[in-house]
Amino acid sequence: MCSGRTNQELISNLRREGLIHSTRVAEAMAKVDRKAYCPDPRSAYQDSPQTIGYSATISAPHMHAHAAEELLEYLKPDSSVLDVGSGSGYLAALFHHLVKPMPGHEGEVSGAHSGSRVIGIEHIEPLVKQSVENMKTDGLSDAMSKGQIEVVLGDGRKGWPARAPYNAIHVGAASPPSVIDALEAQLAKPGRLFIPVEDPASGAQDIYHVDKDESGKVTRKKMYGVRYVPLTDADKQWTRTEL
Repeated sequence: MCSGRTNQELISNLRREGLIHSTRVAEAMAKVDRKAYCPDPRSAYQDSPQTIGYSATISAPHMHAHAAEELLEYLKPDSSVLDVGSGSGYLAALFHHLVKPMPGHEGEVSGAHSGSRVIGIEHIEPLVKQSVENMKTDGLSDAMSKGQIEVVLGDGRKGWPARAPYNAIHVGAASPPSVIDALEAQLAKPGRLFIPVEDPASGAQDIYHVDKDESGKVTRKKMYGVRYVPLTDADKQWTRTEL
């Protein structure tokens, strides 16, 4: 119901259906052209997952909208964000537009936690390279050169401790419950983890919010059912014989 012929039509439809609630998210999504992140531009504005190769997908736009809305409280100027399973780079770009440095702070990225920073972590090396090129195509070369956006090669199930803590962590694939502990430890105070978790017994998947307050107290809340590809080993995901 939300698919469109253009990026703006897609966003308008998502807003009409109540999947985008805030002006901030709508404006940020308007700055990220989904066509730059989908190999087949003919399907870029469909409200459905699209293949990006290597047995990976870019999530449906309505799930990106959900993630941005549900993390929005923690996506502020000068925040630090981790996107686990960053794929073709779309959500890292969206998060960047939601946490851009305040005017006059653009150069403050040299310290351990100064300035806004979005880290995308992906365990398929060709996707790391592809996502960097996609973001350059989408006009984000300057942000990457300033260190405001980074894409690293690694096992996202372990997070990325080198840049922790993070005000917001997003996971883009269904995770075993054990992953929550590693990522929870890398949350800032306050911070939120948005993660799809798969029950190993039933196979059911649900989005969880894991919130850490200013004192470090953690609460976990099951939100709603979903269906994501699994967060797994790179060798299990991609056989190297795929194009």
